[in-house]
Amino acid sequence: MGVQVEIEFPIIEFRPSDLKRGTDGWHRLCKRVREACETFGCFEVVYEKISAKAREETFGLMKELVEVPVERKQKNASPMPYHGW
Repeated sequence: MGVQVEIEFPIIEFRPSDLKRGTDGWHRLCKRVREACETFGCFEVVYEKISAKAREETFGLMKELVEVPVERKQKNASPMPYHGW
């Protein structure tokens, strides 16, 4: 019997005013990004300047990457961290 768990990743909105280095908004945004990465390893970005088309294309390409067969991924090994699969 398996357990179905649905994980909700953090959603972080990037506002132009928060993207100015050194501001209070910048520091709050950095803290939220760091916490999301430490806790979940990822987060969802909401940013008005990214078009729906660009998002769809990116997720389509990511899906293709994830679906590469394990045998092919295992051929691309590297002794260096974060290189290869």
